[in-house]
Amino acid sequence: MPTPELLVKNLKVSFAALKKELIAVRGISYQLNQGEILALVGESGCGKTVSALSILRLIQEPPGKIVSGEIFFAGKDLLKLKKKELQDLRGKDIAMIFQDPMTSLNPVLTIGEQIIETLLRHTSLSRKKAREKSFRLLEQVEIPSPKQKLDQYPHQLSGGMRQRVMIAMALSCSPRILIADEPTTALDVLIQAQILSLLKKIKNDTQMSILLITHDLGVVAEVAERAMVMYAGEIVESGSVNDLFRSPLHPYTMGLMESIPTLETTQQKLSKLKEISGTVPSLSQVPFGCPFHPRCSEAETRCKTDKPKLKKISQTHSVSCWLH
Repeated sequence: MPTPELLVKNLKVSFAALKKELIAVRGISYQLNQGEILALVGESGCGKTVSALSILRLIQEPPGKIVSGEIFFAGKDLLKLKKKELQDLRGKDIAMIFQDPMTSLNPVLTIGEQIIETLLRHTSLSRKKAREKSFRLLEQVEIPSPKQKLDQYPHQLSGGMRQRVMIAMALSCSPRILIADEPTTALDVLIQAQILSLLKKIKNDTQMSILLITHDLGVVAEVAERAMVMYAGEIVESGSVNDLFRSPLHPYTMGLMESIPTLETTQQKLSKLKEISGTVPSLSQVPFGCPFHPRCSEAETRCKTDKPKLKKISQTHSVSCWLH
């Protein structure tokens, strides 16, 4: 068995709203192995980002709250660390690329100052050495004219360049785990390809573990080795990328696969492109039984009342569905 770099057990996260407790993440468990890219996939609102933010305890409390569970890294449960221990770990051992590069950088500080600040916080480098390393980091993420970019402000850079700066900041202290939350959102196709290629190169060069959060199955196919499909705060299917793309088992996973445009659908009629009916349920209206049953064409009577458990179908493939 591969050595888990990160182990999440029965994580449950809720939000308080209108005197109710709304469950956003419903007891998920998984492991991230050393040197692998694990993708967390699903539509917007299914709990992907909330579960990732919980790893570094970045959920705003209140209204958010990590109700229960364990998150083990380097033999320690991150949910039991004191504030100072957690601050020392963030950015150094576990780093995160946030969802929107347009707003994640401080607009009143230069790019160089923001990277230097991270280095001074987590290393013993002098300011001069930290600036030199910042220059090398911008080179590493293939930013042109890195010396000039160090003294520029975020608004002077394109979206793709800002995303590369975010990656440089995340890599500055050589973390063991990188959490990448929708790293290609709002970027054009060419820039997306460059960012994904960069992530793969970083993983191969450093053996860093990457948790990739995305709704784009094309991104999953391009870079990930394993994937977990999330729906309404639960993992409904998990397995190797080959498992999911060659033999998807959950109707939701099948629906996601069928909604991807292919050469056949673009050459014929776009009307043949399938869609999943309905929408992800709100936190206050998650249905009984299998949460996907109102949108599922294969739903049986028991799907409406009994919730299936995540069950192993093979050594690498698990699914939560009464059909299996």
